[in-house]
Amino acid sequence: MDTPFHLAFPIKNIEETRTFYGDLLGCAIGRSTDKWIDFNFFGHQLSAHVKPEELVQAQTNAVDGKNVPVRHFGAILEWKQWHKLADTLKAAGIAFIIEPYIRFQGEVGEQATMFFLDPSGNALEFKSFKDPSQIFAA
Repeated sequence: MDTPFHLAFPIKNIEETRTFYGDLLGCAIGRSTDKWIDFNFFGHQLSAHVKPEELVQAQTNAVDGKNVPVRHFGAILEWKQWHKLADTLKAAGIAFIIEPYIRFQGEVGEQATMFFLDPSGNALEFKSFKDPSQIFAA
């Protein structure tokens, strides 16, 4: 694995965030206080900080005829892992911003993608590439 990244972001509530990232997404929980909590986010470090006044709804841009939140983060998963997560989220009743679907099917850069919000309204995108060597294909 390449060097992991670190991302800090605002949240409303520690317990909702712990349940969402820890239980639903399966992220191991690291250090925490009553003001922040760290997660192992698919090999990367997320630090969620209680700061509700920092939360604003992300604006969108049209991509493939869909309204994609401009400010978002997520992970690129293995193909089967992405499908398993999509099934888990559907079963949990997650309201998708963009339902799980396949982009560029049969073309260079074929990828699965989905968008949804965490309990604080932060937009997440999870994607997977049919051929991981094409992640940066032009």
